[in-house]
Amino acid sequence: MSEKYQCLIIGGGPAGYTAGIYASRAGLSPVIYEGMQPGGQLTITSEVENFPGYPEGESGPVIVEDIRKQALRMGADIRTGEITEVEFSKRPFRLVVDYENEVFAETVIIATGATARWLGLESEAQYRGFGVSTCATCDGAFFKGKTVAVIGGGDTALEEAHYLSKIAAKVYLVHRRDQFRASKTMQNRIFNTPNIEPILDAIPTEVLGEKQGFSRKVTGLRVQNKKTEIITDIALDGIFVAIGVTPVTELFAGQIDLDEQGYIKTQGARPLTSVPGVFAAGDVQDPHYRQACTAAASGCKAAMEAERFLIH
Repeated sequence: MSEKYQCLIIGGGPAGYTAGIYASRAGLSPVIYEGMQPGGQLTITSEVENFPGYPEGESGPVIVEDIRKQALRMGADIRTGEITEVEFSKRPFRLVVDYENEVFAETVIIATGATARWLGLESEAQYRGFGVSTCATCDGAFFKGKTVAVIGGGDTALEEAHYLSKIAAKVYLVHRRDQFRASKTMQNRIFNTPNIEPILDAIPTEVLGEKQGFSRKVTGLRVQNKKTEIITDIALDGIFVAIGVTPVTELFAGQIDLDEQGYIKTQGARPLTSVPGVFAAGDVQDPHYRQACTAAASGCKAAMEAERFLIH
């Protein structure tokens, strides 16, 4: 016989685990399927200084594991399986775990997050968490008074560069095209910031660094000019890749409403989706803030809405 749950949570990260804490306290006996990346993007963040409750800062993996432990202590049933199919046309909702096991749920909270887009360089992967990051607000404080580069040309990249300009001594803004895609207002702000230097028509080809045992540090970025093909090495202490993120929503296409970028549409500040009884929390529905604390807060809201839905 197929299992049936009051509340099923898809995704294990700050949003999913926090939803598990609140749903457990509400007596919903939630089941969390962690998916392919338990802990979400926080697991690849080396040091986090802006998550409440950690005054001295802490590593991303430790923080997310603490939230997970709290969800377990509250009674959440956390499982390692991956949800591979969903059917939201009627309640109880039908879901498939690992392509074979069918389960049913009265409410579903989607907390599958988003994945950062990377350049795809082998050297980039080697220095992730050791000077290569995708989040200036998360890791920018570690580069106070240093030289960094932001890679990208959209509003997000320019916003990251402007944020870092207040912390770092020098910010290079590297973009592969001959002009930025960001809004004119954002571009004007960048051009009027003296310690930001744009480098256009530049294709990153290699992250430069030093390795000593388990220790690694970024020392520069190698770029090639698209027009002249001239290769230049830029001396740096850190690199921020800001070429966008991709919400993990392929599974839900055709089941609930998504926006043009693939994010789940929710109703204003509430985590309600287009299907009653299905809720969304965390980065999967948030293209703007994408912070661990905002993800956790939205997980709280989703669980509270699930409780209210079941009561009514």
